[in-house]
Amino acid sequence: MTYKSLIAGIHPRVAVVLHDLVMVWLAWYLANVLRYTFVPNGPDVDVFAAELPVVLGAQALVLWWTGLYRGLWRFASMPDIWNIVRAAALGSLAIAPAVFLLNRLDGIPRAVLFIYPMLLILFLASPRLLYRRWKDGRYGAASRLPVRRVLVLGGGSAGEALIRELRRENLLRPVGILDDNRKLRGARIQGVPVLGALDRLSEIAREVAAEMLLIAMPSLNNQQMQRVVALCESTELPFRTVPRLRDVIEGRSAFNQLKEVAIDDLLGRDPVTLDWTAIRTGLAGRRVLVSGGGGSIGSELCRQVARLGIESLCVIDSCEYNLYRIERELHAEFPDLILDVILGDCGDAAVCEHALSRCRPQAVFHAAAYKHVPMLQEQVREAVRNNVLATRTLALAAIQHGVESFVLISSDKAVNPTNVMGASKRVAEMVCQAMARESHVRFITVRFGNVLDSAGSVVPLFREQIREGGPVTVTHPEVTRYFMTIPEACQLILQAVALGEGGEV
Repeated sequence: MTYKSLIAGIHPRVAVVLHDLVMVWLAWYLANVLRYTFVPNGPDVDVFAAELPVVLGAQALVLWWTGLYRGLWRFASMPDIWNIVRAAALGSLAIAPAVFLLNRLDGIPRAVLFIYPMLLILFLASPRLLYRRWKDGRYGAASRLPVRRVLVLGGGSAGEALIRELRRENLLRPVGILDDNRKLRGARIQGVPVLGALDRLSEIAREVAAEMLLIAMPSLNNQQMQRVVALCESTELPFRTVPRLRDVIEGRSAFNQLKEVAIDDLLGRDPVTLDWTAIRTGLAGRRVLVSGGGGSIGSELCRQVARLGIESLCVIDSCEYNLYRIERELHAEFPDLILDVILGDCGDAAVCEHALSRCRPQAVFHAAAYKHVPMLQEQVREAVRNNVLATRTLALAAIQHGVESFVLISSDKAVNPTNVMGASKRVAEMVCQAMARESHVRFITVRFGNVLDSAGSVVPLFREQIREGGPVTVTHPEVTRYFMTIPEACQLILQAVALGEGGEV
């Protein structure tokens, strides 16, 4: 067996333990040497002192007890260094009584017990940090992709973690940090200097020749994020942000997945959360049907009602991909939910009859509709067929099958309508109101304003216009648009079920 094969056959964990024991011996020996260095005619220090087995045994137990060997050298960081400090201090406290029992500390100066832990911290921490530095350097050298210079906005824990991740991947090079905290001015975080406040972003970005901006402040509220985004846009540099803490906690995103600033980050206010107690009371244990359940609002509606402990959920959609996607998502997140998916058009009476006889829903949410205003101006027949006649077909089926509540998702454009889409939704509302007077079903209509990133929303158009450098087209320079998020819109729908008595808009 060759020397190299012998070394390769040693388990990495065993090698680490052997390394640490050698460092314990070296620290103990040098502590004694240093103690006698300035003593005239001091005694010679024995390399293999009689107390060495006791020292090794006591320190090894402490190293194991403090969990030092659960960490990997590749990812050595401050928690590992703290563990080493703790292990060295406790080791010195454990060695003292152990050696006292052996020889009453005969020939062992008390100063050694103070010098030894300091040397041990140095000998255990340095190899770990150097190894990590070497591995990070090797990984970066292996990458042939060009490295872009980036400014990190935010010097908190998120910024520190982001810089550490960037150094490991070596695809982006952090050249500076901006933060409004005055206490950080002139400091360095992971070796990257804090260059100033956020208000100096444009100036500093030019000085350091930054090519990208990374926002590492996941706890900002919407107003604060608006300010940061405005500063980033003033530089005309591309910018990305780390995910919000809520998305990371709920598993929708990983911390190291940089993304564009979400449109709902710029809402201008914090999202509104309604009273879920009343909503849950109205829907828990009931059978629910959602038409258009693969769309933007319909799919979020499916997620929210599934969280309320409903008995079963039936989803209808005419787009097979959207239906497949929401089916997979619901099966993964709610494995115990009784789920039926039906591919079909609500304008087809046979589809509605099949869905309601099969699922026997107690509550129906009709979200299937065409919503694109300019498109429907030229497609009047389809607007009437899908938005009006399909609503009537599903509503009639709901009456025939004894559904308790029917919620129509409408639009604010149905108020004094000036376009085909708004007119078709207004007629659909009138259909539901007429049926409410002739049946025992609670027909409720919910109107929305602008829902961020929903199908037919103006927001994707605004985003595209901004990306292309403008201008952003609105109805009039004095127009103010108000927005809500898709989750907020769906909460309003569910709140309507809890509060509505029938026939209301």
